[in-house]
Amino acid sequence: MITKGDKINERYQIIKTIGEGGMANVYLANDIILNRHVAVKILRGDLADDEKFVRRFQREALSASKLNHPNIVEVYDVGEDNGQYYIVMEYVNGKTLKSLVKKRGALTLPEVIDIMTQLLSAIMCAHDSYIIHRDIKPQNVMILEDGKVKIMDFGIAMALNSNELTQTNSVMGSVHYLPPEQANGSGSTIKSDIYSLGILMYELLIGKVPFKGDNAVEIAIKQMKEPIPSVCKQNPDIPQSIENIILKACAKNPKNRYDSVKEMYEDILKALNDDEVNQQKLVYKYQENDLEETKVMPNLSRLEKKPKEEVEVSKPKKKNVKDKILWITGGIFAFLVALVCLFLIIYPKLASVPDVTIPDVSNLTVVEAEAKLKEMGLLVASDVLEKENDEIEPGKVVGTNPQIGRTVKEGTEIVIIVAKESGKVTIEDYTGTNYKTVEANLKNAGLNVILEPKKIEKEAQEDYKYHEFDVIDQSAKVASTLEPGDTIVLYYAVFTVEYPNFYEENYTLEAVEEFCEKNDIILDIKYQVSDEYPDGTVISQNRTGEVIAGSTLTITVTQKTVIDSPEIEEPVE
Repeated sequence: MITKGDKINERYQIIKTIGEGGMANVYLANDIILNRHVAVKILRGDLADDEKFVRRFQREALSASKLNHPNIVEVYDVGEDNGQYYIVMEYVNGKTLKSLVKKRGALTLPEVIDIMTQLLSAIMCAHDSYIIHRDIKPQNVMILEDGKVKIMDFGIAMALNSNELTQTNSVMGSVHYLPPEQANGSGSTIKSDIYSLGILMYELLIGKVPFKGDNAVEIAIKQMKEPIPSVCKQNPDIPQSIENIILKACAKNPKNRYDSVKEMYEDILKALNDDEVNQQKLVYKYQENDLEETKVMPNLSRLEKKPKEEVEVSKPKKKNVKDKILWITGGIFAFLVALVCLFLIIYPKLASVPDVTIPDVSNLTVVEAEAKLKEMGLLVASDVLEKENDEIEPGKVVGTNPQIGRTVKEGTEIVIIVAKESGKVTIEDYTGTNYKTVEANLKNAGLNVILEPKKIEKEAQEDYKYHEFDVIDQSAKVASTLEPGDTIVLYYAVFTVEYPNFYEENYTLEAVEEFCEKNDIILDIKYQVSDEYPDGTVISQNRTGEVIAGSTLTITVTQKTVIDSPEIEEPVE
């Protein structure tokens, strides 16, 4: 039972259930390594217990993960965790085409053309990669709010055997879009996907599927025998060019269908052109009704007109011919049965992929780890993930995905995870160090630094163990760690200065400047014209007594005449 908070493969943390079906349950999860939302589909029921299906599912899903198209839901990961087989996909926040049709009924013609061109583009990409979907239906197509569509479930659809549809509860949903050749047990081709696309297009235009029945068998028989209903008769606003596309895609005989999805795509693009809308209704080139070879029956009326003697004489001859036919047919059948049995015995051995245990590559360099993994017959992803780790040297391997020690199939792609510095700052003893130096270093490490001066009385200055502006205390303990963005307070020493009364003690301007420089005082000089005092006499100051270094001292100094400011030329425009 999967519940909120559970982790799949120690990586995908379940957030909530977003879908349930007879074949699989779908969950919204958070990829804790890449910090993104993903959809995790977990197989259920008989499928998860079928070893052959699971092997095929993993192989086909990995093949589908190579598809890269804006209208195909991306497959990120495939694996097994405690007997649960899962596939991790791009999370698409939208609704299925099936739910859209149930809500609205028939869509508008421009909407259908837009949706179909996107789907056909996606299936073209898959077919170009030699991948057949085999289960195209509106339940497997998501539509976003902006109208973009994405088709999903390539891996699962390809793994399902066409003659084992009854394994899942989704049979009634799939059989409405089932090509005749799949319904009668034949193999699938790209033309099978084309048929399903035609049925889907019909449903979007009319708001319902063309063939209905009380059970899957009844619907499958209709797929094989009944012609698809006319969309033009049900909606006269639909042009014949559109109906012809559906007729050609949904032909019972694959010979009458489009040879490729590209052909269907091109027909849809031009279907509403003025020279196309008034086409004649499509007439099939090849026979539609009988998919099997037509059997010619003997002419019994001629036999009845022959004399009795002639009939009796000819009977042994006919019997001999029939015996020969039976022997030949029996021999061919026995040969085919033997061939199938041989295939069933040998193929699994040829197709089986050996199991491989992922070796311990921790503490190795990426190059060393890659070589070791390849020796075991594993593939290595080109992208390397990083993970904070204080125990392993940055740049060296801390683990893999899937995890070290897991048993996987030979050829599985492994992602290497390397260590990176955690970014935490280890606090040292900063006492006795100039606060400006400490402040700069901690700010470079990403910490917020608050400076608090601590005044040292004049009597204690001579014997004080720290220099002025040295750190004498700190808010964070030595050897503790802080995260970037945390705050530390530094307390630093400042010595007090006793201001003399510069006027009463007859300080010259030069003497005041020397005093301020020696005691780290900021000097602000104001001038006043006066004939009462000698030029350059200090006649006032803004403060006296004890102050701390770094304070500002403002003094007023006399001068005999006004010093004109130099003229400033106006800038030339």
